[in-house]
Amino acid sequence: MDETMRRGGRPRRSSAEVLADAAAELFLEQGYARTTVDQIAARAGVSRATFFNYFGAKSDVLWLELDAAVADLPAFLAASTEPSPVRAVEEALLAAARAHDPEQVPWAIAQAEVMDIGSELVASVAARVMAQHGAVAAFVGSRTGEHPMSLWPQTVSGAMLGAAAAAFGVWVADGVGRRTLVEYVGAALTPVAVGLDAHR
Repeated sequence: MDETMRRGGRPRRSSAEVLADAAAELFLEQGYARTTVDQIAARAGVSRATFFNYFGAKSDVLWLELDAAVADLPAFLAASTEPSPVRAVEEALLAAARAHDPEQVPWAIAQAEVMDIGSELVASVAARVMAQHGAVAAFVGSRTGEHPMSLWPQTVSGAMLGAAAAAFGVWVADGVGRRTLVEYVGAALTPVAVGLDAHR
């Protein structure tokens, strides 16, 4: 029997998932600010050192699903044969959305008010968007021969990632009746991609 499977055929939950669930429970019980890494580790039944094997900071547990969703974006970009860099970015973002487990909804966004996350939520999102922004701008620059920090690569990256992030937020907010993530991302990206391509 595969070691990654539990009896009954269900996948064994990773330590990162156990830690994220423990953090969610504590954030709901006592708020984000009053919860420590030590408390999260204790609730999960692991050591503080084990926590930092999986997460660089307490705020990282908020984004387990989102980080997984975008982890393959650079690979999707690198593999693209689409001649238009704008359309290549669109395809890569759609592929990332398509690959995302529809059952994995980031509780950090859905429960932000209850958990009293506030400014930490904004800062965490910004850091993740900026990391992807750099990767997308570098890709567009490599395709166009422009420096990644020049206007066009920065514009394409900012516009496309902004639309995808907006779609992700609406998808989370739509609750149990939500459609697939790729539908939201596609609806948000298409007009942006058409507009950018038309002006290049």
